[in-house]
Amino acid sequence: MKFLFLCFMTFGSVAIVLAQECPYSLSGTVIDFHDKTPLAGASVVVTGLDRQVTTDASGRFYIDDLCEGFVELEVSHPECISRFVRADVEDEESFIKITLEHHLEELEEVQVVGSAIKERTNSSQEETILSTDLERYTGNSIGDALKRITGVSSLNTGAAIVKPVVQGLSGSRVTILNNGVRMQDMEWGDEHAPNIDINLAGKTTLIKGAGALQYGGDAIGGVILVEPEKIRAQDSLYGKVLLNGVTNGRGGSGTLELTKSYKNGWFIKGQASYKRFGDLEAPDYILSNTGIAQIGASFSLGKNSFEEGWEAYYSFFDSDIAILRASHIGNVDDLIQAINSQTPNVVEDFTYTIGSPSQEVTHHLAKGSYYKRFEGAGKLSLQYDFQQNQRFEYDLRRGETRDIPSIDLRLTTHTISTDFRADASEQNRIHLGLMARYQNNSADPSTGVRRLIPDYDRYDFGAFALTEYYVSPSWVIDAGLRYDFSRIDARKFYQASRWAERGYDIDFNDLIIEDLGSQLLTNPVLDYHNFSATAGVEHTFGEDSKVRANYALAQRAPNPSELFSEGLHHSAARIELGDLRITSETSHKIAVSVEKDSEKWGYVLAPYVNRINDFVLLEPSGVEFTIRGAFPVWTYRQTDAIFAGIDASLYSQWTPTWRSEHRFSFIKGKDETLEGPLINVPPVHLENGLVYQNPQLRKLRIAVESRYVFRQNEFPENIEVFSPVANEQVVLDINTPPPAYHLLDLDLETRLTLIANNDLTLGLRVTNVFNTRYRDYLNRLRFFADDLGRNLALRIKWII
Repeated sequence: MKFLFLCFMTFGSVAIVLAQECPYSLSGTVIDFHDKTPLAGASVVVTGLDRQVTTDASGRFYIDDLCEGFVELEVSHPECISRFVRADVEDEESFIKITLEHHLEELEEVQVVGSAIKERTNSSQEETILSTDLERYTGNSIGDALKRITGVSSLNTGAAIVKPVVQGLSGSRVTILNNGVRMQDMEWGDEHAPNIDINLAGKTTLIKGAGALQYGGDAIGGVILVEPEKIRAQDSLYGKVLLNGVTNGRGGSGTLELTKSYKNGWFIKGQASYKRFGDLEAPDYILSNTGIAQIGASFSLGKNSFEEGWEAYYSFFDSDIAILRASHIGNVDDLIQAINSQTPNVVEDFTYTIGSPSQEVTHHLAKGSYYKRFEGAGKLSLQYDFQQNQRFEYDLRRGETRDIPSIDLRLTTHTISTDFRADASEQNRIHLGLMARYQNNSADPSTGVRRLIPDYDRYDFGAFALTEYYVSPSWVIDAGLRYDFSRIDARKFYQASRWAERGYDIDFNDLIIEDLGSQLLTNPVLDYHNFSATAGVEHTFGEDSKVRANYALAQRAPNPSELFSEGLHHSAARIELGDLRITSETSHKIAVSVEKDSEKWGYVLAPYVNRINDFVLLEPSGVEFTIRGAFPVWTYRQTDAIFAGIDASLYSQWTPTWRSEHRFSFIKGKDETLEGPLINVPPVHLENGLVYQNPQLRKLRIAVESRYVFRQNEFPENIEVFSPVANEQVVLDINTPPPAYHLLDLDLETRLTLIANNDLTLGLRVTNVFNTRYRDYLNRLRFFADDLGRNLALRIKWII
């Protein structure tokens, strides 16, 4: 009995002593990370103990009866992301300051308009296509998917080479960023498609016009942001498999993507894709030599946390694209015959062989990025990126194989950039940035063909400052300035006869560094100082409507093709002539949009006017005879131009399952110097869609899409050329647009739930349902063949 009594007294004494050794307290404040304002009503929980307190109006809290050591606090607020914080309890009255993120960029306002999403980009017009829509184009290109956006068309070289055209502008006037890296892939060529695997994109955003100066001051047409899906901050392994099979081309594509993420922010992600098509088909015949083989892969590793993060990223893209055999003409009479004929002059049996003419492009992209948030100040970001773009273009050579390219260009680019977002103030935010870039272009002289683009070094520097001022909850004003410097240091051979013919012997004789008789070696060093600016306002009225107005001044330095082209562009089957006198373009654009977004219906009306001084265009000017035959000559020149148009979209949610969507684009382009129409201005587009979607019926989705493209009735006059067969001057009908056309597409989709909650999505997309014969005005191969006939594409998506 004594023993039990002693044990009880001993343990009881220990318990009393332990209870008496917890006289410590912890107090603190919970504040907003950005502007240091106190957060009232935040919950502070001591994990492992049944202790919870709430901050007062000053953001303060107090917890008593704690033992010495450390405790883990879970801090949450209704408008913030919760945090777990370790607090050291060392003194009888310890203190801690806790910060929460109160306005994450990911939580900014998102509006659903039609099938697109709009995110605030100041006063500029912006539309986003999410992954669910992009996956329906898994067998196509990024340019095909972007045509879902109002005001976007495409400049095609057949069906495989698709360049986006935004409100009548394309090429160097449309900036494309892939995972935060501005693409440097010889975008100046009409038949140079963006080297981006559409299956890499988690979402694709188009910002129309030059309102987003942080991405570049030369984006007169707009900015396209191709962004991967955000990595989840949780312990998880997930991914997807995409399979696609098509009838037109008798091929398909496949994509595998896997992501391993951790709760502490670490992640690793890999992706690979492959696409292979044979010859494509028009409604009535095979389009011989139009196959494609494409490989893409990417890898990323990094860590993302609220205050700090980094990423290492690499992507590889290789495409081997055949170009319609019938487009390679041998002389001017072949061209006349091809334009006047209703069928191509070469039609062969179906094959998967990729012959000449063709192009093979390999693109490597690597980047390292880092960001750090500073309490009460903002976010600092640093990035270095590297790109190498290798382009081979293969011509039809007599007695030679496809292994010898006619053009072999390698473009290497190094870029370093930094920017700082000062977002401590809820009313006024400032964004500052710097960029420096070095680029080298080199051509392999062993091709045996005269270089179209010379060797050159290019140096770029840019600086910008942007601000947003929130006058009130319904009024926002934004403004920005940007300066860009570019220097091109080139070494180029000119034919002496061409040098004199273009008057360079008078204007640029000081550029000659070596006279080789029939050839002149020159060293042009060209500097460009460009300024850009933007100013705009956004006003929200009612619960679901807003109006935006934006003015943008943008200047674009000429690209190497516009300056230096001199010779036969083999994959384009034409002679192209640049001009050393070309100066920077200057764009003045005014854009207005009125928008409504409600549960039942919504619309966007967006008129715009864009005056471009010294606008650079490429147009046919004649025919020239070479040892390889006669080819049309296309010449670069500058003029004052004006583009005016309107983009409009409308949707109606008739019932919970039925929805209609409508898009309309109209644009006129005028050459003010010649007082006539511009070449390659997109014709009027009208698109209508009817969608049935029932989440309760295996998420069934049925969509019917109608697209009517009007004839372009305003176009430059045709040119006269000499026909050796007719032995006289004849009109070459090279500018006359084709007739209007109407296409109908059908898309079906349903979802099945497999074991372990893995979803399997099945889809069927039928394009050109009625196998309509048509030719598109912006397809460079319209002279030689009809466009694509009916295509059935079966897609399978498996969520891992």
